[in-house]
Amino acid sequence: MKPAILIVDDEPGVRSALSGVLRDEWYRVEAVPSGEACLERVTQGAVDLILLDVWLPGLDGLATLSRLRERQVDAQVILISGHGNIESAVRAIKMGAFDFVEKPLSLDKTILVVRNALRQRRLEAENRALRARVDRTPAMVGQSEAMSRLRE
Repeated sequence: MKPAILIVDDEPGVRSALSGVLRDEWYRVEAVPSGEACLERVTQGAVDLILLDVWLPGLDGLATLSRLRERQVDAQVILISGHGNIESAVRAIKMGAFDFVEKPLSLDKTILVVRNALRQRRLEAENRALRARVDRTPAMVGQSEAMSRLRE
């Protein structure tokens, strides 16, 4: 199944442009205009990646990221900002964002960051699945006299 991406930006033009580009890359894309709408949307079903604007009316991007992490939403998050600064970027990464991209968005760079974030998410899921298989406690099976002695 194609990865699901949620775009959170208060600018309709940004939502529309990013949606079109990402759909051209064969992703399932939804877009919402606010942090509150983002939090509502993630309660309705899982998304793989969230492109989250830092400067939003009401609940800003960093506060939205904080609430996503409190709710243990495991989607990768890429923050985007037209007013990016190093302090915001560092804070976002410390809060668990995958990356921080500045506007005006380079479409090639944005697609590359999206691919990397989705690859990282897939690798983490594979790692969890492999660990679950490896970490199972082996059970000794059998009722023979030799098995009984082994259990003792």
